[in-house]
Amino acid sequence: MKLPGHDAIARQADEHLVTHQVTLPRQRVERPLRQVTKRVVIALVVLVGTALIVYFDRDGYTDNSDGPVDLLDAFYYATVTLSTTGYGDITPVSDGARFTNIFLITPLRVLFLIILVGTTLEVLTERTREEWRLNRWRTALREHTVVIGFGTKGRSAIQTVCATGLKKEQVVVVDPSSKVIDAATADGYAGVVGDATRSDVLLRAEVQRARQIIIATQRDDTAVLVTLTARQLNRKAKIVAAVREEENAPLLKQSGADAVITSASAAGRLLGLSVLSPSAGMVMEDLIQQGSGLDMVERPVIKAEVGKGVREIEDLVVSVVRGHRVLGYDDPAIGKVQLTDRLITIVRVSPHRQVAPDMKPLPQD
Repeated sequence: MKLPGHDAIARQADEHLVTHQVTLPRQRVERPLRQVTKRVVIALVVLVGTALIVYFDRDGYTDNSDGPVDLLDAFYYATVTLSTTGYGDITPVSDGARFTNIFLITPLRVLFLIILVGTTLEVLTERTREEWRLNRWRTALREHTVVIGFGTKGRSAIQTVCATGLKKEQVVVVDPSSKVIDAATADGYAGVVGDATRSDVLLRAEVQRARQIIIATQRDDTAVLVTLTARQLNRKAKIVAAVREEENAPLLKQSGADAVITSASAAGRLLGLSVLSPSAGMVMEDLIQQGSGLDMVERPVIKAEVGKGVREIEDLVVSVVRGHRVLGYDDPAIGKVQLTDRLITIVRVSPHRQVAPDMKPLPQD
């Protein structure tokens, strides 16, 4: 007798059996026919090369049937030697010919055999190459971005961050679904299959060395557990989490999240704004979509702006970040802009506008 939810529990158990291996974006693979053609060409080159070596040194060989060795005998000898058939009717008799067999023909024979069993060796080589890529990836991965959940929110978050200049090689996606991770790697991101509430899964994503962590899970309770685990592994990373219910936002902040986005409330406010003013709704949606039209970005103050008022700055300043405070553009406490301030501005995106390395997008709803 099966209990309710037995199948779901069984599927979940099967997912935990996954080794949580890191999956890197696949490199371009040649077509099978092209691979076979290349191997055949290499084998023929080895065969012809061996035959020419034997022919040029034909005086050091003897044919037990008719004595001298001609070009046909050289190809015959190369064929039976490389294939390790070795009938023994043509043999090297001089020291030079034997020396050539030891140091030239024997390595060519090994190469020829490698080509013949290339299918099996290709599998072994692929595993070794993938392990080497993984080790190199782990060694080079620093200050990266870990995204928990590759649903609509996770995808949009990655697209927004990458629009500001973050390379895809610096993004690691964690999701319990192998199909979702396959989709992530197809887009060029590294992926880890597993439950992000488990510390061993996050460690495979090198979360302890991450610069920022985006949590976009489907459930609020899962987001809380992931935040707790991630904060325990990395005390310095910036953690941004999304929740469905606004009442859970304080719990996420207590768990260690630096910023919490309430997706349902934000969508509802945008819907309400669009009802009251469709044009204002269009402007807000434009600001949310990073990389097109108007963008809201946070940037440092440049030297030429120090000592100026907010309205004297060329960009449209919305707020000033001073220390741990976020001051509105009309806040009298701002006074003159300081070098240590950061400005939250609205800028128009253009193909010629360069994104500064320390310019970052405002967290999107």
